[in-house]
Amino acid sequence: MWQGLNDNTLSVILVGDVNLRNVTDPNLPFALVQNTFDNADLRFANCEGCYADPSVEIPYKRGWFHADRSASEGLGIAGFDAMGCANNVHFGAEAVLESLSHLDRLGIAHAGAGKNRKTARTPAIVECRGTRFGLLSYTSVFWPTGHAAETNQPGVATIKGHTAYQPGTRALEMPGADPIIHSWPDKKELAEMQEDVRALRTQVDILILSCHWGVSGSQTLADYQTTIGHAAIDAGADLVFGHHPHVPQGVEVYKNKAIFYSLGNFMFGWEKMKARHPEGLLIHCAVKEKKLSKVSFAPIWRNEKGQPQLVSTKSQEGGPIVETIDILSKPLGTSFKITRNEVIVWS
Repeated sequence: MWQGLNDNTLSVILVGDVNLRNVTDPNLPFALVQNTFDNADLRFANCEGCYADPSVEIPYKRGWFHADRSASEGLGIAGFDAMGCANNVHFGAEAVLESLSHLDRLGIAHAGAGKNRKTARTPAIVECRGTRFGLLSYTSVFWPTGHAAETNQPGVATIKGHTAYQPGTRALEMPGADPIIHSWPDKKELAEMQEDVRALRTQVDILILSCHWGVSGSQTLADYQTTIGHAAIDAGADLVFGHHPHVPQGVEVYKNKAIFYSLGNFMFGWEKMKARHPEGLLIHCAVKEKKLSKVSFAPIWRNEKGQPQLVSTKSQEGGPIVETIDILSKPLGTSFKITRNEVIVWS
């Protein structure tokens, strides 16, 4: 798909939510994008959910079950090199640790979850042809009890958020009118994330930060998302990509660095998700001389089996996705160069 890459240029792919619940044949989930994955040098994603006992329903999250242990083989077949795990990888210490053990067994580096707070905040570092890549992963969407990693408790790396509601401009005139919603990240945890970024900056050439944030099903950004995204870039991140909303959100170029606020779902095995939110984004980065030389994205469409596939920016499925991202990104000051196969953010 991406022409012109040579021995001096690396091709890196990043995708959004990957959940392999209900997958019985691990060869199928990524079959329609396997050729694209095979032609890339590195592949990063958000690992949404645990690989543990699939029969146990989570008591406080009705309808949520772990993906079957055997389904994790699909991640290895796809060829993922590193995955962010600061999201719904929780629901008990055993499930967290087992899920991470499957990634270890498959040789997939991971960040954002661990046996304690220190390991959850430890970056994933991978090297390809002399260029070192680092991945940090955090979540602002998490269960208040037992989800965040603590000193002696497995869990995920967090950037806690706060919310306040202000009466809307028509509240006195029209009782019950929608409020104005303000949100902001916890000052202490935001500073800790920046410390992590600065520490990793000295160890790698390309630094990527993944964040589980935003409001599920909404393409409107919460205030705290932009605050975190900007803070990560200010501290030294080269690119930020987000997930959790399950739909794509806008793209911002801040200080010449790209922030993808949500890539949407990439592969989500829940039955109820197969017909919902089939649209997503796949980021493609070109790396030359140990620096990002180009950042672009392509529209993704999941078929009736839930399999992701690349679609043209001019196609019936891809065209509306690109148009929506263009509309959502304009208020962020972003303009794109649109070709038939990709949307160039900057080069």
